[in-house]
Amino acid sequence: MSNEEQRTPGEDPDRDEVPAAGSEANASDPASQGNPDREETPGDSPSGQPRPEDLTVDDILGAEQSADAAAAEDGEGAAPEEDPYLEDLRRLTAEYANYRKRTEANAALEKQRAVAAAVTPLLTVLDDLDRAEKHGDLEEGSAFATIAQKIRTTLERFGLESFGEAGEVFDPQLHEAIAQVPVPGTEQHTVLDVIERGYRIGEVELRPAKVAVAVEADG
Repeated sequence: MSNEEQRTPGEDPDRDEVPAAGSEANASDPASQGNPDREETPGDSPSGQPRPEDLTVDDILGAEQSADAAAAEDGEGAAPEEDPYLEDLRRLTAEYANYRKRTEANAALEKQRAVAAAVTPLLTVLDDLDRAEKHGDLEEGSAFATIAQKIRTTLERFGLESFGEAGEVFDPQLHEAIAQVPVPGTEQHTVLDVIERGYRIGEVELRPAKVAVAVEADG
């Protein structure tokens, strides 16, 4: 039998054999070589898991929780990493607080020094008032005593403080020893008499107290 006789009736003898549509493409396409029995459902991702946009609230709430997430909720597991920006903010805040404290302290100190510079020349007037009081020239009720009290009160309002009293333990940081007087029974150096009071304004010392010091008498 000839080739013409082997053709199926109705078949075009001039038409070449053409492979089925998509056969070669399906063979070369990895996505098409998956499970042939699984039906593609709209909304499914290639991995078989539902897409996030297709999940409902019930799906999210009913999902199984991972071990890491459960440990984080129970306070277990590794602690979260510290935010570097938060740490920088804390450091800068602490530095600014310290800077502000130093600035305020320096401003207060400079103010005290300015007042001290204005008050220092008046210390000799206070010395004269103290001497006049020791000699009895400042009798209570006299005009001179009233003026002396006003001067002292005004300077105290500027923060002027006096120090140096008889009977105090001698302190070289506060007292300047003008004389040493041997006194029997003296166990430690003490202030026997105040020649001139010491003065300060806040942390600024205007001058030390000039004193006579009682010392232990020899044999």
